[in-house]
Amino acid sequence: MLGNFVTGTSVLAPAGMLPDLAAGLGVTIRDAGLLITFGAIVLCIGSPLTAWLTSRIDRRLLLTGTLAVLALGNLASALAPNYAVLLVVRLAMLAVGALYTPQAAGAVALIVPPESRGGTMAYVFLGWSLAVALGVPLVTFAADHAGWRGAYLTVGGIGLISFILLWLRLPGGLTAAPVSLRTWAAVGRSRRILTLLGVSSLQTSGQFVVFTFFGPLLTGLTGAGPREIALVFAIYGVCGFVGNIIASRIVDGWGAYRTSALFTSLMLAGVAGWTFAAGHFAVMAAAVAVWGLGFAASNSMQQVRLVTADPMLAGATVSLNTSVLYVGQAIGSAVGGALFAAGLLRVNGYVSTAVLALALCMVVVATRDRSA
Repeated sequence: MLGNFVTGTSVLAPAGMLPDLAAGLGVTIRDAGLLITFGAIVLCIGSPLTAWLTSRIDRRLLLTGTLAVLALGNLASALAPNYAVLLVVRLAMLAVGALYTPQAAGAVALIVPPESRGGTMAYVFLGWSLAVALGVPLVTFAADHAGWRGAYLTVGGIGLISFILLWLRLPGGLTAAPVSLRTWAAVGRSRRILTLLGVSSLQTSGQFVVFTFFGPLLTGLTGAGPREIALVFAIYGVCGFVGNIIASRIVDGWGAYRTSALFTSLMLAGVAGWTFAAGHFAVMAAAVAVWGLGFAASNSMQQVRLVTADPMLAGATVSLNTSVLYVGQAIGSAVGGALFAAGLLRVNGYVSTAVLALALCMVVVATRDRSA
């Protein structure tokens, strides 16, 4: 879980300090946002590719090695002399960092019995909720007080701590089923798996139209400053943490489909609230709380549904799900950046709401379990 916190904070860090990055590097806010867009493209390609290339490596060595690269990449980012170097360092770091989240899920499946996988996987993915609840606000705070270099140093230090703890605590000898070309072919023949992957992409792209530009949008729409922006990030993440805990407690009884439909609905309701309350900070913050309850739990349920759809393909499907999440990040942040650059600040919310509404329709219509 702590490793997912480091991974999530590393991926999302630029969103918490876009104005500081833009000012410090002499680029526009949209260009600073491209750190997320290009990083998501690398993550998208790297996740399934590295899953294939590393499927025979011991999970302890693989996961701890990945965290070491993330920690050193963040420390190197703090020393980047310009935007181009920072972008190259980030892309190299995330090319390796793409391994962590899907392979952590696979390692969990090897450690716990089948009847506990749903709740345990949701628990492990709390790390991403914490990345938004604590990691991104911490980045915003550090950037505001110590500059963007200080923010990267902070994330790198936490990464080193996580690396040491995981090396000490994770058992050795964990090896997953090898991922072969036949595995990918089997995934491609499964209509249900492909539909679930489509849902994941829509959920993420819809959110990142707004999420990537949380700070600048809040400033432009409500005049919010760094403290208010950090507060909204914290609300989003804390509620995501709470939502994921609730999901981990109810999924084994409710089933992954019902739990997924519930939290996708909350996510849509929150984004719609943000959209139609644009200009009113308190109402927008309350809407973000509702949105937050759904975002992490929905992602966790997608992972659980993919694993249960065909446990033999879990190594491939979990990595592909991570990949399509990053596809969604790239598409959403690119669309959001174009709208922000055009001065269409309110339109970001409408586009986000429409995409999430489509995602909910797919969950209910195309992926509904017959038993439900």
